[in-house]
Amino acid sequence: MKEENALATSQKEILILAIYAAEIMVRNGSETYRVEDTILRICKSEGLDYVEALVTPTGILVSIDQSHSSQHHMLTFNKRIQHRQINLEKVSEVNDFSRRFVVKEMSVEEGMKRLREIDNKKPPYRISVQALFGGVASGFFVLLIGANFMEFLTALLSTILMTFVLGVLIKRELSYFFAHLTGGMIAASLAILASNLHPDIRVNIVIIGGIMVMVPGVAITNGLRDTVAGDLMSGIIRGVEALVIAVSIAFGVGFVLNVWNVAQRFL
Repeated sequence: MKEENALATSQKEILILAIYAAEIMVRNGSETYRVEDTILRICKSEGLDYVEALVTPTGILVSIDQSHSSQHHMLTFNKRIQHRQINLEKVSEVNDFSRRFVVKEMSVEEGMKRLREIDNKKPPYRISVQALFGGVASGFFVLLIGANFMEFLTALLSTILMTFVLGVLIKRELSYFFAHLTGGMIAASLAILASNLHPDIRVNIVIIGGIMVMVPGVAITNGLRDTVAGDLMSGIIRGVEALVIAVSIAFGVGFVLNVWNVAQRFL
């Protein structure tokens, strides 16, 4: 009886470790197949013969057992993923951790400590720095589509403000739809304001530069990669996520443009 309890406890610790590693990866933008592979490698390295993992962008389900024929020690764990972001540095660090754990460079306890360090690690760049370089990217992008200097400067400054507000909203865990809706409204509003202050500024050029930094490129790419890898559910979920973000941006921009057009009739 004691041996069975010890075995169950050991399996539970391994399962929690694998789930924690998977959770960090999913929350920070990893592909589904990479997360499932990490779970399998961690569990099998500890002698668990039966490991089944189902990972989606919104949840993780893992079942483990010592052998496929002995079901009385099977453990199953389900983890709901509430919020996600893009931090590929953490994904890379969990990948490195799993490789070290598999070759027995650390125990389960040391592994949990390392995962907590990764999970609690602050983003490498503050929101203000992200906003600055988002503005720089936007400014140089509009130059590629024929912007003049004033449009370049307007796109740079307006995108800095928009990206900063967007980062704050996402950090406060506002839904992606409303966060990007707000971002689209800010981009359009600042473009209209700038065009009224200076006649050489084209509204469409500045808006395009602003919304480019909000395009869900990672979600689209991961959705395609998951679909190609056979994870159809995850691919569809990420595709829908990208579609919702795109629609929210379009709705925010369109709303402001329509209000502006209506207002012009009365001015």
